Amino acid sequence: MGFGPCGDRPRSEHAACLHRRRNRPRAPGPHPAVAAGVTGFRHLAALAAPPLPETAAFATDLEAKLAALPASHEVEVAVSRAARAAGKGVFPPGGPLDSAAWRPAPIPAGRVRVTLPQGAPIGVYLHVHGGGWTFGEPEQYDLWNARLALAAQVAVVSVPYRLAPEHVWPACADDVEAAALWLADAAQALFGVQGLAIGGESAGAHLAAVTLLRLRARGLGDRFAGVLFNYGVFDLRMTPSMAAWGPRKLVLSTPTVDWFTDNLTGGDRALRADPALSPLLADLKGLPPALMQVGTSDPLLDDTTFMAARLAAAGVAVDLRVHPGGVHGFDMFDLAIARDAQAAGAAFLRARFS
Repeated sequence: MGFGPCGDRPRSEHAACLHRRRNRPRAPGPHPAVAAGVTGFRHLAALAAPPLPETAAFATDLEAKLAALPASHEVEVAVSRAARAAGKGVFPPGGPLDSAAWRPAPIPAGRVRVTLPQGAPIGVYLHVHGGGWTFGEPEQYDLWNARLALAAQVAVVSVPYRLAPEHVWPACADDVEAAALWLADAAQALFGVQGLAIGGESAGAHLAAVTLLRLRARGLGDRFAGVLFNYGVFDLRMTPSMAAWGPRKLVLSTPTVDWFTDNLTGGDRALRADPALSPLLADLKGLPPALMQVGTSDPLLDDTTFMAARLAAAGVAVDLRVHPGGVHGFDMFDLAIARDAQAAGAAFLRARFS
């Protein structure tokens, strides 16, 4: 006698038992992911597609430039922040622009950065900026937020949050959650609409996911109609593509992301496996429909594809778009794939607010 998947039957009977179990008719109806409308996985074919010549040339040139510069984790935080503020970082300068303005808000920073569309907005998008939880300010994203506001006809509210390493977890998440809770109550009075969406890029996408999980725990899981996840980090332990990337500098590297994560957690490596910090490990049921975009030359590729699969398995509607040859932050550069990604984001928001 032996114990196994078929109970205490003799092992000689296990093969027949397993055959019956595997061929047992499934319950009627589609998989929850199919029922939720998960059709975007057709874009997975892009994983094997060659990049456009423009994209490939850009990545080659960028990597050559970055090879001659120190990595983010090799530079004093204050120096890197000053360079970004002066528009001299890796990414093109994105602000400040006169089209955006600070408005008071009852959150730890005391204010949010607001960009309005032409005409009345059809919804409000809460933007969470990236920067490895260590860098970035809302005004540095004015350019891209202005494009999104115009194309999607939405009011964009970008939230400042406390940065690491001066402020470790959960400061940044607390600040974004505070902004989300405030908007949930104030959107109608401020912008004349109830519809809300949230999203961000890189660490901002991570904080958007964390915020949605926190809102769900408060019983507010349905308050946001959609989420934009642009090349986010969803597993702080590092997914295979991130862990295997190594020291190669193409915006990110394995040592740099390890440093960013230590900044966030105060060096407490046990926190990396906590579902509260690594959304890939959390129960994802009940989250709003998501548009997820990533490039194939991004070390965080697996974070997006794995998270998309887990969301789909939880019954969440997911549109996954993989852009051949796209580097981390590709949508912030003057590239055809960037324009495609921006258009997809705007179309997604318009659809969620229609």
